[in-house]
Amino acid sequence: MPMVADQSSSTSNLFSLQSHILSEESRHPGASGDFSWIVSAISLAGKAIAHRVRRARLEGALGEEGTSNVQGESQQRMDVIANEILMRCLGSRASIAVLASEEDEEPTILRRGHDGGKYCVLFDPLDGSSTLDTNGAIGTIFTILRNDPLIESAERTVCQPGRQQVAAGYILYGPSTAFVITTGSGVDLFELDPFVGSFIRVKQGLRIPPRKKVYSVNEAYSSSFPLGYREYLEWAHHSGYSSRYIGSLVADVHRILISGGVFLYPPTLTHPDGKLRLLYEANPMAMIVEQAGGASISGAVATLDVQPTKLHQRVPLVLGSRDEVDEVSRRL
Repeated sequence: MPMVADQSSSTSNLFSLQSHILSEESRHPGASGDFSWIVSAISLAGKAIAHRVRRARLEGALGEEGTSNVQGESQQRMDVIANEILMRCLGSRASIAVLASEEDEEPTILRRGHDGGKYCVLFDPLDGSSTLDTNGAIGTIFTILRNDPLIESAERTVCQPGRQQVAAGYILYGPSTAFVITTGSGVDLFELDPFVGSFIRVKQGLRIPPRKKVYSVNEAYSSSFPLGYREYLEWAHHSGYSSRYIGSLVADVHRILISGGVFLYPPTLTHPDGKLRLLYEANPMAMIVEQAGGASISGAVATLDVQPTKLHQRVPLVLGSRDEVDEVSRRL
């Protein structure tokens, strides 16, 4: 007797990222398709970066570039390559007004509002790139904002609270290439199928478990953490918690998104305001986590409620399962 394929398993994953975004746009009367073109450009960049990451050692693209970014951090060769790929993929999209990258001191103005510039795209082109030499998981983080045509300054127009994000996401370059995105109506996970060249939806409406006895933090700096964070860690040690820390924000958040737990990047003596960048690291991740039922705080307030004042502003960050974030928050 011939075998009959399981209809649900053979068709359930055949929904591409492009189809998903078009479906999302169909919910908004008057949508022009500009937003889907931006996400398409980001996915194209993700495929190109994934390819270069896979071949980084073969092509001699590992190690430091010999230059520093605006934060004074040594640039890896792949930082520069990933930044160039994103700028090239997004630069031709007619609806983008401003591009802003972790690697660049100032935002890049592509066009003004009266020339059709509707959106601003901010990104960290290759988070965790210093772990490439040891084959660590790394990623790209992005956020999309609406452009205010009445604001002439590019830096001022991108300094919007996280609540105003149109969409946020990340691409994780690991054993598979994962694309996670939210447009404000839940979180969806796609994985790159290299045989068809598309990101295929594998999970819809991701939800973070409300509690998981796992924390993620670089405890090497714990002696310089503020008292509340040290009290939390002492409590966690005595409460049967496990520690899982990868050292790449994208990889650490992805693990929490899938299985729960809490991620912490407290202030330290060397970084009293925190180290993660509000606009293109903390805010996108906070939007994703909140949309998945979790929570995110920066100090005493929700991360998405922090008012940005400059492009490369840094903040402390605690995010993950809602109950676990509460355990940290009550001690701060």
